[in-house]
Amino acid sequence: MKERDGHIHVLPLHVANKIAAGEVVERPASVVKELVENAIDAGAKSIKISISQGGRKLISVQDDGCGMTRDDAILSLERQATSKILDVCDIEEIDTLGFRGEAIPSIASVSRFSISTRRRDSEEGTRLEVNAGILASVGATGCPPGTIVEVRDLFCNVPARKKFLRAYTTEEAHVKNIFTINALAHPGIAFSLYVDGRESFRLREARSPMERIRELFGDDFSESLLSVEESGEKASVSGFIERPNKIIPTRRDQYIFVNSRPATSSAIHAAIKEAYPRQHGDGRPAAILFISVPPKDLDVNVHPQKREVRFREGTAVKNAIINAIKRAIGIGDTKNEYRQAETAGDSEGANEVSNNAIAIATPIHKEVTRAGAIDSKIESIASEKAVSKVESTSNSVLANTNIIDIPQRSFPKAVPTEQSLPLSSPGGKKAKPWVWFKFLAITDSGFILIETDAGIVTVNPRAARERIAFESMMSRLGEEASSQELLFPEVIQLPPADAHRIATSLEQINAIGFRLEPFGNSTFKIEAVPQILGEIPCKETIATIASDLASASASPKTSARWREDVIAKSIAKSYAGSSTSLENESAKRLVEELVECKMPYICPRGKATMIFTSNRELDRKFGRY
Repeated sequence: MKERDGHIHVLPLHVANKIAAGEVVERPASVVKELVENAIDAGAKSIKISISQGGRKLISVQDDGCGMTRDDAILSLERQATSKILDVCDIEEIDTLGFRGEAIPSIASVSRFSISTRRRDSEEGTRLEVNAGILASVGATGCPPGTIVEVRDLFCNVPARKKFLRAYTTEEAHVKNIFTINALAHPGIAFSLYVDGRESFRLREARSPMERIRELFGDDFSESLLSVEESGEKASVSGFIERPNKIIPTRRDQYIFVNSRPATSSAIHAAIKEAYPRQHGDGRPAAILFISVPPKDLDVNVHPQKREVRFREGTAVKNAIINAIKRAIGIGDTKNEYRQAETAGDSEGANEVSNNAIAIATPIHKEVTRAGAIDSKIESIASEKAVSKVESTSNSVLANTNIIDIPQRSFPKAVPTEQSLPLSSPGGKKAKPWVWFKFLAITDSGFILIETDAGIVTVNPRAARERIAFESMMSRLGEEASSQELLFPEVIQLPPADAHRIATSLEQINAIGFRLEPFGNSTFKIEAVPQILGEIPCKETIATIASDLASASASPKTSARWREDVIAKSIAKSYAGSSTSLENESAKRLVEELVECKMPYICPRGKATMIFTSNRELDRKFGRY
């Protein structure tokens, strides 16, 4: 590194371009994004994308847009060279995807770059080549109308940036995500994607957004969507939102487009969260929303990669989204019944309102063996939090509970203890949470009330089922998985990014009891499922696994078997979310199975399975000293 002299100086052009490339070109998918947006702005009706080795070796984008003259092609290599704005006033009303004129020179400065382009009224085209920011050649060429851009050896002159690229399959997944986003945003354009010479997607020009969604995601996903529509003077919203469904709460992708630009803002996500019925845990609905506002009311120049936008009339946008979603899902009876189903802890979600409820899966009636090889660090941290919550939380539900009259049983007497629920007994041997327990009731809101030697315990059946199912599966890892053959194999089509996650985890998924195999682009055939899932919709479970893998991959890997752990948690979550409402006997069996677990106090996701209110706390609250 050269010694600095402290004086101000102008950076050389090649250094400035590399710095700009750092903002624009993050990975191969960033290059695809910029080139596809240029093609769309050029009026293309067909766009072909090709990549090799995840985009490291080659990225090619071919379009049939307006093309460029020789002079325009040369000028496009200059920074701030653009055809999309003329003066500062145009920035106030941006109606194109790109406008800064930085993409082409930035990409060309860190790759071996070429452009072949021809306007429709020209007899010949122009080809220019650039090597790491240096123009190497310009000449005439024969090519179809439009533009072909080829980017080879990305980051060839910036080895430090190249080291940060991920595996080919990971970079390929990011490219497929960019492909999906742009294909959704512009259904009127035909898109195709080739990966290492093989056709991965070919999407014809669609007549409607739903036709494009069906092509990308399949019939099952398309049929789970509700149409949303809201028109206003300052903001309009159209698109689709996932039907409220409490069978299995999942964390789905949300595709948001503002004036046909893939972008988002905090106001949009806040509006979706406010309008949509509350999900368990981190569940959120799939959404494909197209928001339209006057260009003068939209600031797209907030983020270097134009990922975020800012609204001048943010309240109008938020209200339009809320009204559109509420109208789509039927905010009256639908929401009320949805909440009742949610608090009851059963599988009947808002789909019941549309006569689509699915009643499935009874609680496990077999002995649960202790889990083996569960990551002790994760469990200990989670248990500390749960015990802290147990010790500090009291439950006021007793005041409004109608106790069910059940036959009385005799229980061994014991002196109530003031201690919190024990995690282990002296000598390291696992102790049960109580000396004895007596079933009291199932509340109208779906919780189980039991009396113990030390006080009252409120049990969350869903969290309890998750813990039981999770430990049952984890205890059988390494053994021959117990599977249930499907009478008819099912086929599931996933979004490209989810399909990639499932493909890279097939070995672990099948080890837990699935028999899953690739069945074409982003499609898988399911021939068997873990025995515990029974009649639970296996497609929903696979989608849940893909979503959970996406969340887990962003976190540090604290266990050598983190993927198996994630998959087991996903299946447990699916099982628990699909269980039917409890009767007295099944509730008692659930409690008995829970206390046999290695970690009965929390579900696999760290949520409390039970809340303890001591006799002393009850005496204090009621003034009985």
